[in-house]
Amino acid sequence: MVVVFGVLGAVEVWRGRECVDVGHARQRLVLAALLMDAGCVVSTDALVGRLWGESAPRRARETLYGYVSRLRRALAGAGVAAVLGRERGGYRLRVAPDAVDVFRFRECVRLARSAGRAGDAVRLWEEALALWRGEAFAGTDTAWFNGQRVMLEAERLAVRVDLVDLRLSLGQCDRAVAEGVVLAGHQPFDERVAGQLMLALYRCGRPADALEHYARLRRRLAEEMGSDPGPAVRDLHRRILDADPALGGVPHRAVQGGDGPLRPTPRQLPPCPAAPVGRGRELAALDGLLSGPSGGDGGLAGGTIGVVTGVGGIGKTVLALWWAHRHADEFPDGQLVVNLRGYDAAAAPLTASAALRGFLDALGVPPEEVPADVDARTGLYRSLTAGRRMLVLLDNARDAGQVRPLLPGSGSCLAVVTSRSDLPSLLASHGSLPVRLGVLGDSAAAEVLTRALGPDRPASEPDAVEGLIRRCAGLPLALGIVAARAAARPGLPLSALAAELEHAADRLDALSTGDLTTDVRAVFGTTLRALDKNSAQVFTLLGLAPMPDIGLLAAAGLSGAGPSRTRGLLRHLEGVHLLHQHTPGRYRMHDLVRLYAAERGQLEPAATRSAALRRLVDSCLHTAHAADRLLYPHRDPVALDVPAAGATAHAPAVDEAMAWFDTEGPSLLAVQALALDHGLHRQAWQMAWTLDAFQRQRGYVRDGITVWTTALTAADRMQDPEARATAHWLLGRTRADRGEHILAVEHLRQALALFEQTGDPAGQAHAHRTLARIRMHQDDPQLALRHAQDALLLYRSLDNPVWQANAVNAVGWYNAMLGRTEPAQRHCTAALALFRAAGYLIGEASALDSLAHIARQAGRYAEALEHYRQALRLCRETDNSAQVADTLVRLGSVHRELGQDTDARRSWQEAAALYRAQHRTTKARQTEQLLNALTAERPATCTPPAP
Repeated sequence: MVVVFGVLGAVEVWRGRECVDVGHARQRLVLAALLMDAGCVVSTDALVGRLWGESAPRRARETLYGYVSRLRRALAGAGVAAVLGRERGGYRLRVAPDAVDVFRFRECVRLARSAGRAGDAVRLWEEALALWRGEAFAGTDTAWFNGQRVMLEAERLAVRVDLVDLRLSLGQCDRAVAEGVVLAGHQPFDERVAGQLMLALYRCGRPADALEHYARLRRRLAEEMGSDPGPAVRDLHRRILDADPALGGVPHRAVQGGDGPLRPTPRQLPPCPAAPVGRGRELAALDGLLSGPSGGDGGLAGGTIGVVTGVGGIGKTVLALWWAHRHADEFPDGQLVVNLRGYDAAAAPLTASAALRGFLDALGVPPEEVPADVDARTGLYRSLTAGRRMLVLLDNARDAGQVRPLLPGSGSCLAVVTSRSDLPSLLASHGSLPVRLGVLGDSAAAEVLTRALGPDRPASEPDAVEGLIRRCAGLPLALGIVAARAAARPGLPLSALAAELEHAADRLDALSTGDLTTDVRAVFGTTLRALDKNSAQVFTLLGLAPMPDIGLLAAAGLSGAGPSRTRGLLRHLEGVHLLHQHTPGRYRMHDLVRLYAAERGQLEPAATRSAALRRLVDSCLHTAHAADRLLYPHRDPVALDVPAAGATAHAPAVDEAMAWFDTEGPSLLAVQALALDHGLHRQAWQMAWTLDAFQRQRGYVRDGITVWTTALTAADRMQDPEARATAHWLLGRTRADRGEHILAVEHLRQALALFEQTGDPAGQAHAHRTLARIRMHQDDPQLALRHAQDALLLYRSLDNPVWQANAVNAVGWYNAMLGRTEPAQRHCTAALALFRAAGYLIGEASALDSLAHIARQAGRYAEALEHYRQALRLCRETDNSAQVADTLVRLGSVHRELGQDTDARRSWQEAAALYRAQHRTTKARQTEQLLNALTAERPATCTPPAP
């Protein structure tokens, strides 16, 4: 998928049509500062200067490091093809030059200046200018960025001026006038710009306007600069007065067909709307149609049809109309417009035959000569438009069948279609250009509000503006409604509007206007009513799903239709932009569409809702259970109930199971909460069990506390002592991982009592081993050893070599903590052999880690280093990111003791980044203290946690 880094406007990153969140404003500036020197090392001091100038904070370097680290994670998490690395003295961002808009701009300019054909140069310069979305580095205000902005704006101005010169040489006088007026407004004292505009006006048959512009220039120069125009402009003024033939001109011409009667020139464009915000790329795509190949009169040529698509309310009609007005002069033979009412709340879709009748009327065909047959009407329409330079705007189309008869047959004409449907068959049959509109970014959304309300009111309530933008979710229709309401009541605080939108249940009501064409709920409803029954049902059921996005298998379980059929139904929803497949196999709704779907879902009968949610829970639970069994086969499995009819479970491949958990993790948390809310207590408890080992391996402590708190509630409601015992044990263990030892001990005591009550020796052993870890953290290694020995005694009565090996390793570890090297070495060596015999790599890494610590205590640093390296390799091999971080800290400490400071710093930096990603803030802070001590060249030590 194409990735674009943008600095020519707000600093943004796009992956396909999706804007990637790379963090807050200052973090985006780090990205921009590195992008301007992509591929080169930018020193830390230079970066600090670029970000803060003379106002750098006291701990600027540490703050910068945090920004870079979070930026690196954001880029990697979004799958962006960029490598941000720390190198000697600074940072280097490696990214393809053609992925950065400023480099693409400069390359287009270079190619344009060396182009052999004027038409190619025009196309390249237009492409270069279309990359600009506003002022460079919008919103920044440091000396370095201001200087870069001035330099880039000068480059942009040079291109715009050169482009006007080229248009004049090609006879594109109307375009030259339009662009010259804008340039003259920005550069009122630039005499080259003034001369271009004067010449363009003269060649368009407007000599009086050309002379008037000269007079204004002369007055302005005299009043503000105390000077007269230069000789070049004065000479042009004289030649215009003399009507010098060498200046050229454009002859007037009538619109007529051959030797026949004068044809009417239809001008059906409605009033021009306000310029669309944040749509530079889409407008540039439509501009590309103008320079596409012509097919002559024999039939449609590729590049003569643009199809603008997107969800209802996204701004398709505004974009198409504004573009049509902007280029109306390039269609001197007229513009035809029709609203096809494909998704209309009050009327049925317009038939192609009725639309053709309107076109033929506009083209001057007497009513009595209009054929009755639709094919005959199409033939006459294409005959009348053949060879003419016309624009046909087909707005709000339902499907390709409605559009095809209305397409001109001549390559000299251009058609622009807007639709909520992607019209894929039109692309297949006619090679149309798809222009898909996505939601607006935050900066563009803010501009919508500023345009309507002026700059002062939004600036006075930035928090309220942020809330409005967030709740409108980038939908132009919603933003327009909010802006109109605020403009109509200037005394109403924007915070009051934001508060009204804050409640999800009332948000669509707040975006109601009473007008079916501009009511958000009504707009979505017209799209839903146009769907077939099965697709509409899937949309409604998706509104019941609690997760932010959904995979195909979960959607299939929710619908009960099976994966293959569900995929087709989801494709229908994608086709009308009610659903977006943001990554392969995963689907997401726009926030407001999702609210509408949730409303519709609640209107379904209770039995339908209950059955769908049970299928969803069972689909997720059974697939998660299968993945857990593949990753952690030594765990005691839980016995699941038979899945509900229609549920869709899938066992991923062994090498895909961890990736499946990574992808589905947030959704599984939501499904567990859903199960508890709907009385599926057993499933809620079982979901916690299936997630436990994965969350522990990933270091997701906060999520672990959430799922086991939910599981404990479910167990209490079931009044199941075995389930309660396990929930108390694992909630206690997870709280201990977070450092909440007092709460953890209380849970472990309850767990131990319940395990003893139910006669569960394995549970008792688990509780003792966890209590051992907690007592070690509480600086009581003797009590920790006693609990570990109790656990080992119980484990030896059970047939589970992995559990026994864990307990042996724990006994060895606590002996080491007590300074008893010989029994520590003996137990940990035995544990390593047991782990290797069982093929349990995670345990093998843990035993190696223990042996490394023992060697380090004895001063055998080379041996310790080798053990830690082996342990780290196994942790990476098993994708155990939590243990990777812990091992890196200890490895770094050995490097430090050996005087290998560079290796120590590298290990601790990686560990700190992992801890932050895992939300293990205490460990992240401790590791950063090690780094700070290293920087200050003060020795520091780190006591590792117990295994």
